[in-house]
Amino acid sequence: MAHKKENTVLAIDIGGDSLKMAEYLVMDDGAGLELEKFDVREYPDELKELPLNEIFAETFSAMLEENDFISKSVVVSISGQVAFVRLSKLPRKIKDDKGNIQKIVELEAKQTIPYPMDEVIWDFQLVKYTVPGLREEKTEEEPEDEEDASQEPEFEDVDELESLIVAVKKDLITEIGELLEEHGKFIVSIEIASTAAYNAAKAVSIGDESCDMILNIGGRCSSLTIIDKSRIFTRVIPRAGFAVTQQICKEFNISVPEAEDLKRRHGFVALGGAYEEPDSEVAATISKVARNVMTGLHGEINRTVNMWRSQNNGAKPERMFLSGGGSLMEYTARFFEEKLRLKVDYLNPFPMIELGEEVDKERLQESAPMFSELIGLAVRYITNCPVEINLMPDSIVKFRTFQKKKPFFYISCASILICLAVFWFGVNQRLQIDKDRVKKAIGEVQTSSKMVERAQALKREFDGLKSEYDEAIRIINQRRRTPSLLEGIQQAMPDHLWLTSIKPFDSSTEKVTTVMSP
Repeated sequence: MAHKKENTVLAIDIGGDSLKMAEYLVMDDGAGLELEKFDVREYPDELKELPLNEIFAETFSAMLEENDFISKSVVVSISGQVAFVRLSKLPRKIKDDKGNIQKIVELEAKQTIPYPMDEVIWDFQLVKYTVPGLREEKTEEEPEDEEDASQEPEFEDVDELESLIVAVKKDLITEIGELLEEHGKFIVSIEIASTAAYNAAKAVSIGDESCDMILNIGGRCSSLTIIDKSRIFTRVIPRAGFAVTQQICKEFNISVPEAEDLKRRHGFVALGGAYEEPDSEVAATISKVARNVMTGLHGEINRTVNMWRSQNNGAKPERMFLSGGGSLMEYTARFFEEKLRLKVDYLNPFPMIELGEEVDKERLQESAPMFSELIGLAVRYITNCPVEINLMPDSIVKFRTFQKKKPFFYISCASILICLAVFWFGVNQRLQIDKDRVKKAIGEVQTSSKMVERAQALKREFDGLKSEYDEAIRIINQRRRTPSLLEGIQQAMPDHLWLTSIKPFDSSTEKVTTVMSP
């Protein structure tokens, strides 16, 4: 049955010796999971000595090609072998001061993480729990009175706060994240295997009523996680199934693939005390080798429990649950029951999921102990979990932050474009108005120019007529001048003289000649 990508999630557990993937269908109500398909693949021998990111790249690409995983969303867990984990107790005085918790945890991380902070990606989870029957410490501001000192001390429950700090090398996480992004996957979360197993165990109520342990025996390392109600303590142990393989190689002087094959076919943990050995000498030898390795693992478990109880004031574990491929070896649970004197069982988180019709149930049964992390990852996808460590690469976080801001960026750009459009429209309208005014002004100027020209023409015509009129006036004035001149001459002449003739005289060509009378 085909399902949409949006309704599915792909859980990926990157182990030290194998890669496990499971695709779940998220129910319509968002509160249920159905396993649709899965695949478990050990890393090829030629890749096992490479860095984990290179091994993952090769194996993941091959598994995607061979399996029809359609989910776009992925949740990832990574082996604790490549992680640094530290549980730190925080001072009681800051339990209600959330502003300083981040600073104090950051300072603690800088002091405990054995790498430069710019070379790791780290996160922390605050764990709050109650210690019953402890007396609150008096501060200097609240001294005890003599009457109070004489009374019996009162014991009250005290709230404590711890921080679970997890750090992984930045290069490793970044390369894994970029590879997933290149394949079109959307990473929801990245955590370590032990926190994923913790969430799966809490989902089926393990550790709610008693202090329990989860021992995950992997290929290259084991992890012991202690669950006490809301508390968590986890430690990576560098002893696992591959240690058995190495001892078989030395015992029989054979290669790793051959030793692995012998371990699968004949391997079991030898029983303590008097028991009948198997007929096969090979099986008997391998069982003793396995018991020696498990004995060393038992010693590390005791050491871890002692650290939990002495350094963290933890309760005594009452049960242990097994998981991981290394726990499939026969009589493993019985061995730890005898050694630890605890009830030992296999972790079963399958009540949290349903199985799809196409799931190979026989193959799933063989791989069931390796499914706790895959189920814990899926449970975290659909609901809030007690531990939500997220080791997301900085590059992806920044890119997604930018993606979230994209709508606001687009809105800002649209606003700028609208403002520019309004400004352009206003300028264009203003320009059109100015053009109309200029056109109108040009028309008025042209009309005025024509009127000026007409006025100038009239003026020229007027000046011409005026000059003719002035000439006529001058001529008329000169006509009156001769009689006036003659009258003046006559008045000026003596009585014995008379005027016989008048002749025009040109002063420019003629000279005046004075004639003296005798």
